[in-house]
Formats: sequence, C-alpha cells, structure tokens
Amino acid sequence: MPQHPTPIADQAAELRQAAAGHLPADVNAIFEAERERLIGRAVPSNIAAPGAQMPDGDLLDVHGEPTTLTAARAGRPAVVIFYRGAWCPYCNLTLRTYQTALVDELDARGITLVAVSPQKPDGSLSTAEKNDLTYPVVSDPGNQIAKQLGIVFTLGDEARTAQTKLGLDLTQANIDGTADLPLTTAVLVDASGTIRWIDVRPDYTTRTEPAEILAAADTL
Repeated sequence: MPQHPTPIADQAAELRQAAAGHLPADVNAIFEAERERLIGRAVPSNIAAPGAQMPDGDLLDVHGEPTTLTAARAGRPAVVIFYRGAWCPYCNLTLRTYQTALVDELDARGITLVAVSPQKPDGSLSTAEKNDLTYPVVSDPGNQIAKQLGIVFTLGDEARTAQTKLGLDLTQANIDGTADLPLTTAVLVDASGTIRWIDVRPDYTTRTEPAEILAAADTL
C-alpha cells in the first residue's frame, strides 16, 4: 500500500516556525531575507524545457567513486531531485518524505529516484545514512548538470555570514569551494534521457509534493 506521510508543505511550515523560535533573531531575519530574494527572482527564464536532452556530467557517488547520471539511472526513466546539501533541514525532510512516499510507487512504474547536490561525497553519504535513503545520492562537482539546466544561483553574502555563525561554511561543504547552489528542482527523465517534466522551486522551503511527481510519472 502507498504511504501517505504529512505533506511536505506542512512539515516545512512547522520547521520554519521552529527555526524562528530557536535561531538568533538576526540570523533568522537574514535567512528570511535571502528566501524572499530568491522568490523575487522567480523561476529563471532559461531553464531547460521538456523535450530537451537531460544533461550529464562527471559525478561522484557517496564513496567518492566516479559515476554519471546515466549510470545512476541504469537505463530506466528517473525522477532527478536537485537539493542543496546535508546541512539543509528542508532538503532532509523532503528526501525522507520521498523515500517513504515515492520509492516503491516509482519502482512499480519502472522509474528510479536520484538525488543530486553540489556537496562533497561525505555530505552525500551523511544525507543517505541519516535519512535511511535507498535510492542513489550523488554529488555534482561544480553544479555541472544544474548549470546546464539553468537552475544555479549564488548564495548571498549575508546569508553565508549567517551560516558561518551557525558553524557552516558552504565553500567547505561544496566540492568546488563556491557558494553556488541549485534551486530545488524535480526533473522527470524518460528512458532515452529526454526531459519530460521539470518543476523548479525558487523558495527552498517549498518542494514538489509526492503526488505531483507521481502525476507526472503517470504521463510516461
């Protein structure tokens, strides 16, 4: 039977409320300002569209071994999830929810799930282990794939400073030493590697719900 966890939107709303209660007020205000900045930029006009070929690149698995998105798909259609990193609580709750609500449902449709971020492989391993993920979690050095999709942005300086106050240096977490991140995105790729559907979320506190992904998957 399919699992029906709490919607991601509800979980994220609870997380935002909790963050407002325990983060230093100035740090929380900076994070909120950065979120509003990203929302104001909206979805980039140059993102890859359905019908385009899904880009690939020289990726790393959780053990630091070379791989590719094509290898991770293993000849199957895939739902490819771009997330920020193990340090992002909204990413973790989303990936956990996808594990519960999507893995079996997608597998029954012959579709695999792959999670991609620009973080170092040890961050990918941490993501997979702490969220009990059974699907591939890979690192995209320098956001190779994300850049070709048109979904990369650079975290603002104030937000980076606020992260540092919390003990996170994004340039140390990312393989390429930059503060570049992908907008949180879900992409449906068919077996031939063609993009069939893409959903980009500039607001990182909102994510594509499992039901939306399954509806897209049912169009293959």
